[in-house]
Amino acid sequence: MDKTKPFISPDMKVSDLLNAYPELENILIEISPAFKKLQNPLLRRTIAKVTSLKQAAVVGKVSINEMIKKLREAAGQKHSDIQEILNENISEPDWVKDCVPAITYDAREDLDSGVQPLNKVMRDIANFQEGDVYKLITAFVPAPLIQVLKEKYFECYTAEINPDEFITYCKKLPQS
Repeated sequence: MDKTKPFISPDMKVSDLLNAYPELENILIEISPAFKKLQNPLLRRTIAKVTSLKQAAVVGKVSINEMIKKLREAAGQKHSDIQEILNENISEPDWVKDCVPAITYDAREDLDSGVQPLNKVMRDIANFQEGDVYKLITAFVPAPLIQVLKEKYFECYTAEINPDEFITYCKKLPQS
């Protein structure tokens, strides 16, 4: 995986995806024939610049979870590579083993419905105290969300349960 290229995430603009990964154009078309319109230079310069992958999934009538997984796979973005880039521990931290999450949120259905989980997660963690743990279930590594949580003083660890299920544990750290 080329670590200088951006993470593929639901909020990524279609034009940013195709600029960084031009080879994924055919993968997008395979995912949904509706994306064949991206070959039109005018649409590519206009619509693709303002349309997120999440919005494109709705237009293409495909699951955003499946779309992200296929695009990441084709781009060579593996779970372990993403964790490494995020400076995550590859081995499970001790605090994950015995944690009892204060809140568990399965975001897969919301993501498939086009609902961005970030706002719900931010509301959920608003009153977290040091040591509180949030458990997030997704169909792919939620890399941008993990970055936001780290900025909010959380330590995060993501485990792949199976190819369609990733669990991210986020523990509130003390603020200095």
